Amino acid sequence: MNKTEKEELVAQISEHLNQSTAVFLVDYSGINVADISQLRREFLKEGLTYKVFKNTLFKKSITDLEKFDKFGDLLEGMNGFIFTGENYVAPAKIIKKYFDKEKKFKLKGCYIEDQYFDGDKLDVLASMPTKDEVMASIVGSIAAPASGIVGAISAVIRDVVGVIDAISKREAA
Repeated sequence: MNKTEKEELVAQISEHLNQSTAVFLVDYSGINVADISQLRREFLKEGLTYKVFKNTLFKKSITDLEKFDKFGDLLEGMNGFIFTGENYVAPAKIIKKYFDKEKKFKLKGCYIEDQYFDGDKLDVLASMPTKDEVMASIVGSIAAPASGIVGAISAVIRDVVGVIDAISKREAA
């Protein structure tokens, strides 16, 4: 690989890092091609990008950006990088599911926004609610009082109709 190609890859890595809400660093050693392909498909389904870059090029990129400095010490061995948009919980869930099953594809660490999490926090990260789950919870919280109001108004209307019906029956008698 010549110098120009390396510079282009460093720029591509920097672009991924700048556009991502979260970046996950995993050790993919010992995983066969079929399993990596399956993991890539799962990441793609969730709108995530999984890439493998040379450690030296990734290190150059984080040095140039002056961000993600804790990754520097972890860039040894066979590393894969998962870049996320808004769905920063999905990678942890996919990694945990595969790791629990195969004891491979180990999380080394991740950055969510500017917060660093060590690889041993995988269980915590995987148990976090997704954006959709949080939104559903918020909508449910908002809808609950609204449905209570509708029920109260309906009850008042039923009572008024009942009173009017009773008065009309009494006057008719």
